[in-house]
Parts: sequence; structure tokens; C-alpha cells
Amino acid sequence: MIKAFFKPIAVAMMLTGASGVYATTTNLGNVNSATPTSFSGSVLSAGAFNDIFSFVLPSNSGSGYDIHNLPISIPGTGNFNTLLSSVSLFSNADGILFNSDDTFLQSFAVPGGSGASFTWGPGIAGNMYLSVSGIANGSLGGVYNGAISVSAVPEPETYAMLLAGLAIVGAIARRKTVARSAH
Repeated sequence: MIKAFFKPIAVAMMLTGASGVYATTTNLGNVNSATPTSFSGSVLSAGAFNDIFSFVLPSNSGSGYDIHNLPISIPGTGNFNTLLSSVSLFSNADGILFNSDDTFLQSFAVPGGSGASFTWGPGIAGNMYLSVSGIANGSLGGVYNGAISVSAVPEPETYAMLLAGLAIVGAIARRKTVARSAH
């Protein structure tokens, strides 16, 4: 009776451990415009993976994303190689992953599987996450790296100051031109 009870549990545990999909969640923290925030993923055996990188974008910024395979060959041992398949960007209002407030923003297939870059314009800020999927097809697994960069987008007040400054410079130049023609 006890043996019959534990046998399905043991089988379920073995199947869970034998599944070929690897997933890692990494919190990258706050992303800022001073330096790109880099990240990397590694799978230490061949198989599919879906890694999640969560981060916080500042307000009034555009963002750029760059993900690439990092092939490594170790003579006499084997190699690491990754075939990237898709990258998806999500907004996550409350910072809790995979609940009802996650909003899909963009996804694309990675042509050739070696890497890709994309940008997302201003208008989003706060908690976000990037989902990177692919297959580690090296004999030792796969490694990839990426970066998230942010560029500040001027606020409307900045444009107003710029236009006011240009108007003042124009008025001064006109005044000098009028004064020269009067002499």
C-alpha cells in the first residue's frame, strides 16, 4: 500500500527533473542612462531554455536591447553554443512576475539564432521583464549575453526652454543687424 502511494510521486519527481526546459529568473535592478546594464545566461547542458530578466526603467526614456550568442570552444573538452529563438518584452506594473498585470509589449523571432537588437520608444517606465528563449546546442551547453541601454528623452519643459533660448538669440541677432544697418 505504501509502495503504491509513493511510486507515482517518485515518477513525477523524476519526470520533473528530466524535463529539457531550463528557466532562470534574474533581477537586474534599476537601469540608468549612465551605463548599459549587461546580463548573461548560461545553460550547462544541451536543451531548451527560457530565461527571464527583470528590471526597472526610468521615466522619460527610450530603451534599447541587445542579445547575442557567445560561442566558446574549449579544446579537448567541448563547446558552448546557443541558438536564440525569441525575445519578448513585458511591462509588469506591480513588480510581481507572471500575474494578471503583466502586459505584453513586443516579441520577435531571432533571425539566424545568433543575436538581435531592438528598441522601444519612450512612454514606458517602471517594472519590466525580458524573456529570452532558445536552445543550448553545444556539447557543454550554451552561453549568451546582452545589454539594456537607456537614453533620456527630453521633457516638454526642456523643449520650451530650448525654443525660448532660440527666440532670445534670434532677437539679439536681429537687433545687431538693425543697429549695423542704421550706421
